[in-house]
Amino acid sequence: MSVTVSSLYIGLTAIMAVYFALRVVKLRRRLKVGLGVDDQPTLRLANRVHGNLIEHAPMALILLLVAELNGLPHGYLHFLGLIWLLARVLHALGLTLGQGGYHVGRFWGVLLTWIVILTLSVVNIGYFIIGA
Repeated sequence: MSVTVSSLYIGLTAIMAVYFALRVVKLRRRLKVGLGVDDQPTLRLANRVHGNLIEHAPMALILLLVAELNGLPHGYLHFLGLIWLLARVLHALGLTLGQGGYHVGRFWGVLLTWIVILTLSVVNIGYFIIGA
């Protein structure tokens, strides 16, 4: 079975992860910080933007892939994949612009991320129950 939809969102998420990592590297070079964040708020935020994506991406993308393998129609997969990407962009912007505090982008980014993960979890459990 082909997993073309999942591979699209896995690929786009990987590009996003490399972009966020590049932001961290550029800040490290500019601020001359080799390890850690050296009490540099902009580096700390960039590091957390990247880290938060890396923390959530495996679960969300594995769930998306398994849902596709289980036969979830492509329209639903694209909808959830687009919400996932939107959530991660909102979170990155919100965390950065809110300087680590509350920001509407951060709020919606986290909420939509969790909704995608929980929705895909329920979908995959449903496939298990139906297939059992």
